[in-house]
Amino acid sequence: MDQHALGRADERMEALLAIDEDVQRLVAGDWIRYRTSPGLQELSWEAHSTCAKINQIYYDDPAEAIRLFHELVPGAGEGIDFRPPISIDYGMRLVIGDRTFINADFLVIGGGQVTIGADCLIGPRCGIYTPNHAEDIARRLDGWELPEPVVIGDNAWLGGSVTITPGVTIGDNSIVGAGSVVTRDIPSGVVAVGNPCQPIRPIKG
Repeated sequence: MDQHALGRADERMEALLAIDEDVQRLVAGDWIRYRTSPGLQELSWEAHSTCAKINQIYYDDPAEAIRLFHELVPGAGEGIDFRPPISIDYGMRLVIGDRTFINADFLVIGGGQVTIGADCLIGPRCGIYTPNHAEDIARRLDGWELPEPVVIGDNAWLGGSVTITPGVTIGDNSIVGAGSVVTRDIPSGVVAVGNPCQPIRPIKG
């Protein structure tokens, strides 16, 4: 973990926390209104700008791309390998364990805390969605959304084009088949597939 990048991110967050109620709600895990929050928009725009730089320079200057990635995601561990393009809304809300591999078209939407364990394999075109918009019509029109956490355990393997919805936990060592839509928790040590995704058998061996 890059302690200097983490310090800069913490300083910026502290400044925004002092002036923006929606940033305060984000950190508290409460309902937010992204569309009316200058602080949340600033954070996501900066993150998207950094993602665009990473995607542009990755093959010409991989060392700088990796440096920028760790600046974007201060909670990223050692030995992480990824392939562009990536798109992350809030890098400071993402934690990635050591030696995890992330394939192309990795997408993290919304401000829910996302924790990915060590030694994970994230297939291409995987998306992690953390916000639930309000079901109530008036509140939805007012822009209210609830960011919910997502947890992926150590040594999990997500096949290509897996979609993970808000509030889901995937246990250690589990495999999620390609194209699955994960709408509920998946226990440790299983193979799970489908839409909605569900366990079909324990891991062999």
